[in-house]
Amino acid sequence: MQTRPLGSTGLQVPILSFGASSLGAEFRSITLEEAVASVHAAVECGLNLIDTSPFYGRGMSEVLLGVALAIPRDTYLLCTKLGRYDLGHFDFSARRVAESIDVSLHRLRTDHLDIVLCHDIEFVPMQQIVDETLPALERARQAGKLRFIGFSGYPQKIFRYICDQARVDCVLNYNQYTLQNTRFADETIPYLKAKGVGVMNAGPFSARLLTDAPLPAWLKEPESVKQAARQAADLCRARGSSIAKLALQFAIANPDIATTVAGSANPANVRAWAAWAAEPIDLDLVRDVQAIFAPVRNVGHVEGLPENNH
Repeated sequence: MQTRPLGSTGLQVPILSFGASSLGAEFRSITLEEAVASVHAAVECGLNLIDTSPFYGRGMSEVLLGVALAIPRDTYLLCTKLGRYDLGHFDFSARRVAESIDVSLHRLRTDHLDIVLCHDIEFVPMQQIVDETLPALERARQAGKLRFIGFSGYPQKIFRYICDQARVDCVLNYNQYTLQNTRFADETIPYLKAKGVGVMNAGPFSARLLTDAPLPAWLKEPESVKQAARQAADLCRARGSSIAKLALQFAIANPDIATTVAGSANPANVRAWAAWAAEPIDLDLVRDVQAIFAPVRNVGHVEGLPENNH
């Protein structure tokens, strides 16, 4: 698996990372055997940056990773999050930061975390992140519990708001560097690069929008985007490919994005993604798919508090 530097951290990370939200049974019930097999497939295929959160399965993802990662600690990098713990339950207080890190270390059966991100900060008044949460994370770093600090979220506004006031090592945006929506690159990545902040991207399939799977009822994109995605999927099938393959290859091709996070509790999916990552992208198909998406390019939705969006 090809690697890229993560900002100024000194870490070399795989261009494709393993997202462990599925291990929290967020999308379907899974077995311990599936969880372990998926994690082992990821590490074996070079997806050795593992991304999780206490929010995923309300702790289950971290617990299952703790079981699955009974392998040498220097064979993988571990990223978890804090601050989001249940639907509608956020706590970015300094006290909860300290507690959350210790709980994650216990669940993950490790003595340190490589990256800790404040999770989906657009749902809270963001000044607390600057004034309280990040300083608490820095204290945990000084205590040797973690190596690098950052935050995640969806609206582009959050990145300048935080990084204009505080120093972070890396950030994670989701669903906004895809075949249909490139706002992260258009509006934010040049700013992050200039600051030396590591760029992480999640959701190359945009919550199943860019797959052949039935679109879930909870998908927030407008119907015009869904219709365009169906047309694009049909075109890819007609060309002997798949929209998911093209979407993943498109996301990892951007050299300004250190890593793209994709997750599955099916080891066959993980191995397929690794194979796709090694194949050349069909640029003609990209052009034709993006022509379908042109009328709905960068159309998304609102996440979090209104004031944290444009």
